[in-house]
Amino acid sequence: MKSFILAATLVPALALGGTAAAHDAKCPTVSQADVAQQFTAFNAAWATKDPDKVAGLFTKDAVLLATVSNKPRTTPEGVRDYFVSFLKNSPQATIDSSSVKIDCRTASRVGTWTVNMKDPATGGARAVKARYSFVYKYDGGAWKIDHLHSSMMPEPS
Repeated sequence: MKSFILAATLVPALALGGTAAAHDAKCPTVSQADVAQQFTAFNAAWATKDPDKVAGLFTKDAVLLATVSNKPRTTPEGVRDYFVSFLKNSPQATIDSSSVKIDCRTASRVGTWTVNMKDPATGGARAVKARYSFVYKYDGGAWKIDHLHSSMMPEPS
């Protein structure tokens, strides 16, 4: 099992000269390690328990299909609303398996993860094994989550 240490958010470097808008027409430089860093930033935002920090990692028209909600979140307000209650569980995740694909202005990371949570009322811990799909989009000079889907494993491990 591979786990990640929490770190700062990835900000891709722009070439010298010009503006971010001028460079948006070109393919930004991104590596598999950069895509992995996006998850590290996401996990670090969870650790703050601040729904605004987590929601700020998403594009304005992102889609969130969360593990523990039947409701698709398709607006910034909906994404934030989900994290208001979810972050009370002190979630922290580790990647169990991962496959990364990179295109010009999008990148995806799919696989399995374990999300560890604590019941805020009892302090009891539980580990949720799930599948995930993160789709990132280069938006306004930064990589943001454009789509996140997570669903619990259908078979016992």
